[in-house]
Amino acid sequence: MAATKTSKSAKKPAASTAPALVWRGDYATARAVVEDVSKAFEKSGKGRIEIQPFNTASGLDAVQHGLADIAGSARASAGGPESDLVFTPVAFDALVMITHPSNSIPNLTPKQLHDIYVGKITNWRDVGGKDAPIDLYAVASPGDGVEYSLRRLLFGRGNQPVAAPRLYVNTAKLEEAVTLDPNALGVTTLSAVASNSKVRMISVDGVRPSLSTISNGEYALYIPLFLVTNKTSPKAAQIQTFMQFLRTDEVKSLARAHQLVPYIDAPQLAQNDKARRQKLLAETGTKMDAEADPIPTDAAVSAPVASAAAAAPAAEKAAAAGETYTVAKGDVLSSIAKKFSVSVSQLRNWNHLSSDNVKVGQVLQVSGN
Repeated sequence: MAATKTSKSAKKPAASTAPALVWRGDYATARAVVEDVSKAFEKSGKGRIEIQPFNTASGLDAVQHGLADIAGSARASAGGPESDLVFTPVAFDALVMITHPSNSIPNLTPKQLHDIYVGKITNWRDVGGKDAPIDLYAVASPGDGVEYSLRRLLFGRGNQPVAAPRLYVNTAKLEEAVTLDPNALGVTTLSAVASNSKVRMISVDGVRPSLSTISNGEYALYIPLFLVTNKTSPKAAQIQTFMQFLRTDEVKSLARAHQLVPYIDAPQLAQNDKARRQKLLAETGTKMDAEADPIPTDAAVSAPVASAAAAAPAAEKAAAAGETYTVAKGDVLSSIAKKFSVSVSQLRNWNHLSSDNVKVGQVLQVSGN
């Protein structure tokens, strides 16, 4: 009797029939996280991701207005309209200073970087290099994640003006320009250029950026990468599925392959954030201000996407009761919105506010009635 032939191939997961999630954002996050992860996500049968890389500002605007489902950002919320969005950190990357391979400058200090960006140092000889002008490159958008994060670390605020006459639409274009200029200097991410032999990374304070020096906090210019969502999205359930997929061992391995530290594996980096920023600003002679919130710890990221379906009953309850709320000390509009499961824009509309500013003792309507 002939033996029955048994197939040893594993059954492939059925392809998802749900519409694709649209991702838009900066090239740093696209190359570092989303491209490979989206392939793994589709292979798992859980869904599909349509990737539209450009820059941080375009991604956040698209998510805010319902033109995209997820944005990639190399910075946290800058407040204002972004307060309505949910910023979920997914990995740690490093900001790296890059130059042309022919430029032999080995190291820059945070103070030297500070002075280069404000235009006090303009020649490579003043930092131990050749006698040639420093051609400083930057991304044009003031809200670009990479630029914003670097300026926050060096100046205490992400919107600090800098002396960079050469501006590009995103870090990918900036990197291309650096490959052509022996005197160039610009900032991008480790995940973007770790294997790019056409640029050279410069150590900061004698520490070379790498997976290990990010992990142990030795390299000071580490940053979180965020995926940004809208809690009122009609695709909230799909988004939640994708966010949960990011915590799998498969995705962690993909992250490390791109020189990224999975966010949930490095709680010490978030815990040390304030002390790290204080040290950097002390070196540059800048005072720490309260402009930006600290990096959230993993405990604060347990529910990255608020389901619209879950938020609706609370909002309906408030509306039915015709509730008001008296602003207390420490309240901001975003925290009040979260308390009543409504959006910041709703609070502004219901109370005829022209900004997000509120005062202690002010009575706010927290429902649509």
